[in-house]
Amino acid sequence: MSKTITAADITNALKNTVDPEIGINIVDLGLIYGIRIDDSNDIDMRITMTSPMCPVTSVIMADVQLRLENLPGVGKVNLDLVWEPAWSPEMISEEFRIAMGA
Repeated sequence: MSKTITAADITNALKNTVDPEIGINIVDLGLIYGIRIDDSNDIDMRITMTSPMCPVTSVIMADVQLRLENLPGVGKVNLDLVWEPAWSPEMISEEFRIAMGA
């Protein structure tokens, strides 16, 4: 039996996906809105971007898809790009807000 995928496995993998315009990973940016993992290790994830006009959306989405598909034991990966609630800088992790002097 393959390993059960956890939300922590997913967020750890995605800490390597960095928004190239901002230089912060998408987890600490607060772009992950929800993760659901079923009994088959299929992943449904809600994700947003910092703006609907984000020029690197396709790059980030492709990187997320690839990183999740490469997790050992993962089933299908479904990414749902959402715009509600709208992202705001307050969603950045406290650790990075402190590092940025905010």
